[in-house]
Amino acid sequence: FGPLALGEDAIRAAAAAAVGTDGQDLVRTVTTPEAYRVGDGPLRVVAYDFGIKATILRHLAAGATVDVVPATTPAAEVLAAAPDGVFLSNGPGDPAALGWAVDTVRSLLGEVPVFGICLGHQLLGTAVGGRTYKLAFGHHGGNHPVQRLATGRVEITSQNHNYAVADVPGATVTHVNLNDGVVEGLAVPELRAFSVQHHPEAGPGPHDAGYLFEEFRALMAGRSAS
Repeated sequence: FGPLALGEDAIRAAAAAAVGTDGQDLVRTVTTPEAYRVGDGPLRVVAYDFGIKATILRHLAAGATVDVVPATTPAAEVLAAAPDGVFLSNGPGDPAALGWAVDTVRSLLGEVPVFGICLGHQLLGTAVGGRTYKLAFGHHGGNHPVQRLATGRVEITSQNHNYAVADVPGATVTHVNLNDGVVEGLAVPELRAFSVQHHPEAGPGPHDAGYLFEEFRALMAGRSAS
């Protein structure tokens, strides 16, 4: 029944033949084929779907009208719609294979508030001069301690990633993983942009980092008032 019916040799052969994720652009295989809208709040957010989670959309839609767009949507098209903010979602695969997405993020920075989660964090970090690398052991599950450097507070977080960001001269590190020191958060105040590697929207999961959605709303409200 199921995979066990294949036999141990067949399973071993399938595992050995697996391509893996290094160098793989998997975003194009999971992104939405067409734009759609969620929520009806007063702020307007454009969310890039690199493999977005429904729980993230629920958090964003709590105070905004969210237009979810395909990952390949040009930055100029998004900016022409004059949103209050842009969200960069989580997603699969190797961020180093997504140069086209990094170029998009780079074109958005400084033009509109930007918030990224997971893959979105990696793309933002790369766009401001950082690099990405594959972890020897990926971060998975809902019990990872992360320290918010501004306050010293330790947050328990949910994580699901095999790649991380390092050497980011164009950003301030805001959060670090207390297990292995991995960069868990970045901020570029002069560009009104920030991101986190973990999942503040985890559902079910710890909600210690849920305040980040409120920080994004505050950043957008400040832009709207200007």
